[in-house]
Amino acid sequence: MPSTSDHAELSTLRSQLDDLAQRVVAVADHYRDTPDSAIMAELDATERSLGAALRTLARATSIVEPR
Repeated sequence: MPSTSDHAELSTLRSQLDDLAQRVVAVADHYRDTPDSAIMAELDATERSLGAALRTLARATSIVEPR
């Protein structure tokens, strides 16, 4: 049975992933238009993966509504 603590934990994880995604984008921005653009491409892929994880957690969070 879903609990309030599960919902809170998922919400916290979403916040942490969102923060990580923003930090990855900030680092990637340092490499845009440089000879190290391959690093930027890898970081962009990381940001997309984190975005997918955020969407998955959002769906799970909506299922685990607090009671």
